[in-house]
Amino acid sequence: QVQLVESAGGSVQSGGSLTLSCTASRYMLSGYCMGWFRRAPGKRRVAVAIIDAYDTANYGDFVLGRFTISHETNTNTLYLQMNNLIPEDTAMYYCTAGPCQEMRSSLSGFNYEGYGSWGQGTQVSVSP
Repeated sequence: QVQLVESAGGSVQSGGSLTLSCTASRYMLSGYCMGWFRRAPGKRRVAVAIIDAYDTANYGDFVLGRFTISHETNTNTLYLQMNNLIPEDTAMYYCTAGPCQEMRSSLSGFNYEGYGSWGQGTQVSVSP
């Protein structure tokens, strides 16, 4: 399994921006994706953004163009640039690596838990 280490999250006011990063222990294989999920208090973990080895990206409906996922191949680092943050974005954010089909299906409600590797999570807090 791949090891994933996330950067520290942070606290911002509504309308602010944050960038998360996640470094993987190895490169992304064809057919595998990396992604960001989040779990808000009292809610299940949901997909935020997913990217494959060809830089094809998919986003959760709630992103609404505010977030951008990217991947730096030479350092095996995944990024999530988050702009126009709102209090509803407050959550623990997790980096994951796993099979693309199952990960992308999670955007439609498929339970992706158990299919990939996960980072330890990093807290993002957005105040009004």
